[in-house]
Amino acid sequence: MPRLCCVALVAFNLLFINTAAADTRLTPLDSLSPTSEHKKATEGIAFLMQKYHYSKVSLDNDLSDQIFDRFLESLDPQKTFFLADDIAEFDRYRLKFDDALRRRQLEPAFEIFKRFRIRVEERSQFALELLTREFDFTLDESYAFDREDAAWLPSQKAADELWRKRVKNDVLNLRLADRSNEELINTLEERYRRMARRIGQLSANDVFQIFINAYTLSVEPHTSYFSPRSSENFNINMSLSLEGIGAALRTENEYTVVDRVIAGGPAALSNQLNAEDRIIGVGDGEKEEIVDIVSWPLEDVVDLIRGPKGSTIRLKTLPTNAPAGSLPTVITLVRDKIKLEEQAAKSSVVDVSQEGITRRFGVIDLPTFYLDSAAMAQGQPDFRSTTRDIQRLLKQLLATDDGVDGIIIDLRGNGGGSLYEATRLTGLFIESGPVVQIRKANGDIEAEVDNDPMIAYDGPLAVLVDRNSASASEIFAAAIQDYQRGVVVGEPTFGKGTVQTVAPLDNEGKLGQLKITMAQFFRVDGGGTQHRGVTPDILFPTALDSDAQGERGLDNALPWAEMAAADYDLWSKDEPDYQRLQSLHESRYRNNDSFSLLIEELEAQRVARAEQEITLIEEDRRRLIEERQVDSAKRLELYRRAFGSAAANENDESRDTAVADIILEEAANVLSDVIDYSPADNP
Repeated sequence: MPRLCCVALVAFNLLFINTAAADTRLTPLDSLSPTSEHKKATEGIAFLMQKYHYSKVSLDNDLSDQIFDRFLESLDPQKTFFLADDIAEFDRYRLKFDDALRRRQLEPAFEIFKRFRIRVEERSQFALELLTREFDFTLDESYAFDREDAAWLPSQKAADELWRKRVKNDVLNLRLADRSNEELINTLEERYRRMARRIGQLSANDVFQIFINAYTLSVEPHTSYFSPRSSENFNINMSLSLEGIGAALRTENEYTVVDRVIAGGPAALSNQLNAEDRIIGVGDGEKEEIVDIVSWPLEDVVDLIRGPKGSTIRLKTLPTNAPAGSLPTVITLVRDKIKLEEQAAKSSVVDVSQEGITRRFGVIDLPTFYLDSAAMAQGQPDFRSTTRDIQRLLKQLLATDDGVDGIIIDLRGNGGGSLYEATRLTGLFIESGPVVQIRKANGDIEAEVDNDPMIAYDGPLAVLVDRNSASASEIFAAAIQDYQRGVVVGEPTFGKGTVQTVAPLDNEGKLGQLKITMAQFFRVDGGGTQHRGVTPDILFPTALDSDAQGERGLDNALPWAEMAAADYDLWSKDEPDYQRLQSLHESRYRNNDSFSLLIEELEAQRVARAEQEITLIEEDRRRLIEERQVDSAKRLELYRRAFGSAAANENDESRDTAVADIILEEAANVLSDVIDYSPADNP
């Protein structure tokens, strides 16, 4: 069976799990203790991690130190509940978690969680009491909402002051959104009660899962443990991300964040929702009240968003570029299943003119590397395949009256998929040879090879990538680059160059399962795609903060590595003069107003992400909101067209004029430069 090189990027917050929205029963505090199943699972997990994990990290005091910090951060990432005295008291366990895992002694983790639950209950009650008071929004105060790098709260008095400002900020946010005093009080009362309730409902299985994942994530970010219930939901959750609104979600601090928008889904087709947008409210239907979901568990949010095909849902969102304190936007979507035809490769043509010469380039937009493996195994002659579809599209583009001067493979937002298809697709553009090398945890090396000498297209070729191009996309782009078969343009890719497998811990499903990293991909030139990703030959100016994006922004990600090069023949012995091509590209975008607006939008997002506190003066907040709204709509439209899944909906009547895909047009300009300045024409 073909292997899957699938970057699901299924990010679930380890804290917000297994809480049923309709179940208000609290787990008795004295029932929170490790079970015999937890101890058996610990033994199996420690064995698998030490024996089979690719990185071979020793379970020692250094790792124990990391597990201790990560466990506390998993519980209290913004350092708003634990006191410094709590941390000092628990510091005796800092270098003992390695021994605890070996000896299956899990009581310290449960002791820490019980203290955390008590602190959450205290903060919930304090916040509710604050709602009975009046706040003065003329005082010169600010609220530090990002405390990830802050110190633990030094005292109860400091905790009270932090929470006073937090509640004041929550009240101000709702005042600025024109909520009445009664409405905002009711909303916040429910929010603070829910905060304590969801922690109070976490079971011993949940505590165990949080702790074990503090261990696995201290080793590597793609290795994680699923409890028995989470194991049952894992495959369901994977498929559910492909229906409803068509978006994969994660939890980040108190917010539900869009991890990615899936091509062919309602969100992508509407062009109203983008990766990194925060969803703060959900309304089922056109008239039902929008429910505040800040601090909700992720599973409860998914349950609320899920609904029958054809039904309407309204989402209250804070767009990706919205700084703290911004007013939310309400969008309306119609639930539907992913339209598979929208995920399939599509072709189009883009024309560019340079110095009086107009060239036509065929564009193949590929949202994912897909393969109907079941139909293929059954011998069905018309099974769906990325390579077969693109081969057909290439024939159509080349058979047009005017033909095309080159081909652009658009992999923006393509998170991966079938490794088999990535290998076969590469084979359409090279004669034959290895496409990717795979090194397993035991050191064994194998290669995925294209053995078919048939070439579907031998003309000028560009591969367009961005920060969300991952896994199979990176394998294809890297192979095209290493063979010097074409030019890679855009942004550095995600950097996901590892392979995971899911290992059940028992045959009965009572102990859960472990998703473990067991292999790593390497390019045919010997370099890794892990961590660094693929660096384009021509780098676009949209690559702001690329060092903090993708795999490079994940804690404990495996570093870049290299191995011996495979035996392969270059397509061309002469590379284009990429330095000159980069200069030509830069001179164009500096004189392009659309590019300038797009870069302004990206810079606005960077500034918004860097903010750590916000003023609590109401007049100043209103002025900030008004200032940030100037020109933001135009910049955001360009951003969505450049980076949104499947671009924009051309039938959107709210758009006055269609905005060209400036990134794609510039890729075509670069390919035109390659034709003009190729070594063959300029010896």
